[in-house]
Amino acid sequence: MSDDPRLDAMRYALEKRQHEAEPQGATSPEPNTDAKPEASTSPSNPEPSEPTPSQVSSYVEQSIQQAIRRGAFDNLPGAGKPLPKFVSSHDPNWWIRTKIANERISGLAPDALTLRTEHAEFAARMDALVTEEQVRAAVEDFNRRVVEARRQLLGGPPVVTPLHDVDAEVSAWRERGAGSRRH
Repeated sequence: MSDDPRLDAMRYALEKRQHEAEPQGATSPEPNTDAKPEASTSPSNPEPSEPTPSQVSSYVEQSIQQAIRRGAFDNLPGAGKPLPKFVSSHDPNWWIRTKIANERISGLAPDALTLRTEHAEFAARMDALVTEEQVRAAVEDFNRRVVEARRQLLGGPPVVTPLHDVDAEVSAWRERGAGSRRH
């Protein structure tokens, strides 16, 4: 007996198959369960010391089929959902792009893309601020970063994000009533 019950089960199944495959008239000696089997390479000792790859494959397939029948794979995350769409061209960095999208990691993109994202969410970010001074400081900081990104000649996508008028953003913030709701 080994320490792994799976290997014992595989050996038992193998012995059972071999015993069923023997002719009816053949007599086999009773196995001695107390003594350790002798290692020999003769064909009379059919018990292998380790299972063959095909036996392991068979065991794994049987285990999977039993788990399916038990319902062990039901209600897994992503069950019934389509596979993610992959780009038809070969992308060696597909795994990092998938990780960034799944984990919603930000701050790794070039400045041009980061500023575009901030511009799209600009009104919501301004509404989260409480005072007019905070809104003015945030708009000025955004405009400063846009100008700095336009001056960079490092390559990458072009910076097409527009600047925001500070007074217009403050008045839009007041009209939305974001400051009055916080007090």
